[in-house]
Amino acid sequence: MTAELVRGQNHTLPQTRLEIRVSAGTPVVAGATLGDERGTVCGIEWIAHPGSPQLPGLEVSQQAAADHRLAVDLEALPAGAHRVTVLLALPVGAGGPVRFGAVPAPFVAVTGLDGTEIATFTLTDLDAESAVSALELYRRQDAWKVRAVGQGYAGGLAEMLADQGVRDPAALAGSIQEAVTRGLARSVAPPPPRTPEGDRVRHATGSADHRPTAPPPPPPPAPEPPEPLTDPATTGPAHTTQPHTTQPHTTPGPAAAGASAAGPSAGGPINYAHPRRQHAAPPSPPPAAPPAQPGQPGQPAQPVAGDATGWSMDERLYNQIWGMFEDLARAVAAYRSAVDFAESRMDQELDRALSDPRNRIGGAGDRAREAARAKRDELASRAREALDRDLAQLAAEAAVVEPALPAAYAGWGNPVWHAHRIPMEIPMALRIGDLHLPERADLRIPLLVRLPLERGMWVDSGRTASEAAALMDTDRLRRLAMETAVAHAARLLAVYPPGEFAVHVIDPAGSAAGPLAPLVEAGVLAGPPAAGPGGVASVLAHLTRRVDLVQMAVRARAADSLPPDLDTGEQLLVVNDFPHGFDDRAVTQLRYLADEGPAVGVHLLMVADREEASAYGPVLDPLWRSLLRITPVADSHLADPWVGHAWTYEPLTIPPGSHVLEQVLAAVAAARRAAGR
Repeated sequence: MTAELVRGQNHTLPQTRLEIRVSAGTPVVAGATLGDERGTVCGIEWIAHPGSPQLPGLEVSQQAAADHRLAVDLEALPAGAHRVTVLLALPVGAGGPVRFGAVPAPFVAVTGLDGTEIATFTLTDLDAESAVSALELYRRQDAWKVRAVGQGYAGGLAEMLADQGVRDPAALAGSIQEAVTRGLARSVAPPPPRTPEGDRVRHATGSADHRPTAPPPPPPPAPEPPEPLTDPATTGPAHTTQPHTTQPHTTPGPAAAGASAAGPSAGGPINYAHPRRQHAAPPSPPPAAPPAQPGQPGQPAQPVAGDATGWSMDERLYNQIWGMFEDLARAVAAYRSAVDFAESRMDQELDRALSDPRNRIGGAGDRAREAARAKRDELASRAREALDRDLAQLAAEAAVVEPALPAAYAGWGNPVWHAHRIPMEIPMALRIGDLHLPERADLRIPLLVRLPLERGMWVDSGRTASEAAALMDTDRLRRLAMETAVAHAARLLAVYPPGEFAVHVIDPAGSAAGPLAPLVEAGVLAGPPAAGPGGVASVLAHLTRRVDLVQMAVRARAADSLPPDLDTGEQLLVVNDFPHGFDDRAVTQLRYLADEGPAVGVHLLMVADREEASAYGPVLDPLWRSLLRITPVADSHLADPWVGHAWTYEPLTIPPGSHVLEQVLAAVAAARRAAGR
C-alpha cells in the first residue's frame, strides 16, 4: 500500500533498488547529494547534478525537465554514505518562473523498479523559494527509510548546497545552472494552466473521480521565537543556530496530481494526473500494517542500545540519541499536521453545507454537522494511532538506551555516577538536561552538547523566564539557578582528564557562597571565587590574556612559544548575578570572551536575569545570542530547526538526599592529586 507522506513523516523502504519520480509541472533541475551519518556532504564527488549525473548507486537527469526519474541503488552507495537527499531547483535565466509559489506543487514518488509506488509526497506551501530539499533516504537501525522534507530556500541552489555543508556553494550552483542552460532546449514544455477549481484533475480514461482536492489549511501561526536547536546532522541536538531561511511547517497539503506523461499527446492536453493517486481522500498517516514476523520489511526492529553508526559505543549512543530526537520531532509533526488538516477540512465542509440558508436550521444542518465532525474525529483518531505506534517504539528504545548510557550522557540518578572514574579522554558530548513534547511528557530525550564546548551557556535566573519561574520567590530562583550552574561545572570537571579543565568563578557580591560550597570545599576551583571590582577585573584580565596569547600562537603556528605558566587546558568562567559588579570595561571583556573564547578553549557559564541587564540596552544582545539559554526550572523555550516544535527543557536534578555531587567532586580532587596537578 502506498504511503502518502506529509512533511516530517517517514516510511520504511522494503527494498534498496528504487526509482524516484519527480513531476513538477514546469522544468526543474533535479539532483541529489550523499551525506554521512551526520548528514554532511563530504565533497563535490558526493553530489549528482546535470553536470555530473552519475555517482556509485545514484543517477540523475542531465537537463531541466517537468518530469524526472532518478535511479538509486542503496547497496551500491559509497562507503560512509548514510543519506540521499533529493534536491529540486528552478533553472535561472530561462525566462520561466523564479519561485515555486508560482508553479504547481511538485510531486515526488519513491517506487520499486517495477513502478510500484512505495511512498509519495506533494510539496505544498512553497512561496518565494527557488530551491527545495524534497525528500531524503536515510539509514536507521540497519534499515533504510524515506522522509518527506520539503525544506525550501529563497536563496536558491547556492543556499541549499551551503546548508548541506558544501564548500564554495555559489561556484558549484553556477556550474550546475550553466550545465542546465546548455541542455534547456531539450526540456519538456510547461503544463497548461490550472483548472478553474485551482488544481489539476484526473484525465485518465474510465476514472470517475474528477473532484478537485480540498485546499490546504493555512500554515500555523508562528510561535514566540524559541531558542532554535541546531541541525544535529552536523553538531547534534544540543547546539543552537538560527533556523533555516524557510522554516518548514507541517501542514499537510491536498493530494495534488503528479505528472505521468513525458510530453504532449496527440490531439489533447498533457496528462499530468498520476494514474493511481486518489484526489478525494485527504493525506493521513498510513494505516497500521498487519502483524509481521521479526525481520520482515516494515516490522520495527527490537530496540538495542548503541544500535547506530559510530567507531565507539559512545559515538553510537550519541547518534542513537540524536536519531530518537529526530524521530520524535517528525512523528509529532506528522500528527499535528494531520489533526490540523482534519479540523480545516471539517470547517470547509460545514461552510459548504451551511452556505444555503435553508440548511442552517433543522435536521439537514444537524446531519451536516454530525457528518463533518465524524470525519474529523476519524482522521484525528487514525493520526493518533500512528503517533502512538511511533511513541511506543521510541519509549521502548529509550527504556534500553537510558541504562546503557555512560556517565557523561546519564542523569544524576543513574547508578553509573556512583562508580564513575575520571576518564583519560574526553567524551563526545555532555548531557545538560532532557527534552520532551506534550504529546508524551514521560518520553524524555537527553539534551547533549558536544565537547569541547562550541558555545557557552546562560542559566536564566529571571522570574519572567517561564510561568514556573514567575511563581517562585526571587531569592529561591536565583539560588536554584546558581545550583544548576554548579552542577553543570561539576559534570564538566568529572568528564575531563585530570588537569585539562579549570573552573573560575566570579561572584561580585559574594551572594552565591552557599551554592558554590561543594566546589570550594572540594578544592577543584582554579582559585577562590572572585568578589568585588578588583576580583572581577583580575579574573577577566587573566582569561583575556590567555585568549590573546593562544590566538597569536595558533595564527603563527608557534605553540612552543607560549609562556610556561600558561594553562592551555579548557577554561570555564562561571559568572553569578551578571551584570552586578561589572563596569563598562568588564562588560567589554566579557563580550570578547564570549566571541573569541570558545575557539581557543575559554567558555562562559553565566547566571543572570536578562531583564536586569536591560539598562545596558542593545549592547549586550550579541552576548545573549551567543549563549545557549537554559533554565533552572522546566520551560518550553527550545525549538527544533525543521518544524519549530516548542520543546520543554527539563534541567538535570540531583535526587533528594543524594550525595552524588560531593562524591563526583571528591573523585575529581583525588584524580588531580594522583596526577600531581
